Amino acid sequence: EVQLQASGGGLVQAGGSLTLSCVVSGFSFDDYAIGWFRQAPGKEREGVACFSNSDGMTDYVDSARGRFTITSDNAKSTVYLQMNSLEPEDTAVYYCEALYIGKCGPAFYGYDMNYWGKGTQVTVSS
Repeated sequence: EVQLQASGGGLVQAGGSLTLSCVVSGFSFDDYAIGWFRQAPGKEREGVACFSNSDGMTDYVDSARGRFTITSDNAKSTVYLQMNSLEPEDTAVYYCEALYIGKCGPAFYGYDMNYWGKGTQVTVSS
């Protein structure tokens, strides 16, 4: 059974940091690209960052580049999203999602993901 379990969200003041974790089970990292998406109240879901273990590629959307870092620990089957310099505009539910035979890059966020899990709430106060 494929599962992606996101955690690590919380309430933080503007300028603070959080690290989200996505524990993956039921499939091989090499067969999927993993991405972080978010959805704020009243807004559409949007991509944040992605990672593909097969080629080591990472990508960030403009709003995340320079502030967020996506990494993985293959031994723990976990993908992390380190978020620094958080802004109130980053407030959203964050989801980790997987794309089969996917490659990370700017086009990644437009594909229909194969698997996703429950999100974790990130709230940034001003």
